[in-house]
Amino acid sequence: MALKATIFKANLQIADIEHSYYADHALTLARHPSETDERMMVRLVALALQAHQLQSVCNGDGTLSFGAGLSDPEEPDAWLRDFTGRTRLWIEVGQPEDKPLLKACARADAVVLYCFNHAAEVWWKGMESKLSRPQNLSVYRIPTAASQALIPLAQRSMQLQATLQEGTLTLGDAAHSVDIEPIRWK
Repeated sequence: MALKATIFKANLQIADIEHSYYADHALTLARHPSETDERMMVRLVALALQAHQLQSVCNGDGTLSFGAGLSDPEEPDAWLRDFTGRTRLWIEVGQPEDKPLLKACARADAVVLYCFNHAAEVWWKGMESKLSRPQNLSVYRIPTAASQALIPLAQRSMQLQATLQEGTLTLGDAAHSVDIEPIRWK
């Protein structure tokens, strides 16, 4: 019998000062049995970092949500779709192969990848030349210490505040707070 995904609920209050985006998001995250709390929380961070595009790209008339992620390799970890169904933003997390990323670049207006674990630098050295062509691909590195500090925030029911200012995202709840400063690789 196959293991089922574990459902997490997050109420995420975003104050993106850099982009003048302020909103509350009620989110449902389905954590695949093989997914770690660290990866799930990086997915949430990636969504928070890109949420302003709901307003700046779609003028508020779109859907920002989590995709099937590990459960379906044809879907992103998160995405932004406008009211016509067009994929405006495709968000990936981890260290994927080049072919699925290139396919995503053909299917979406923009693709953003957030790498996060200790092997990210080694992965990037092998992938940098393969991913140099797509102009709509951005690649960021979440420092390992920051991604691991997110683990205590992972609860089945989360009340989180995300503040983005001067290139740093501060994500926290009543007990913990983590500062994340993504490093742009591409």
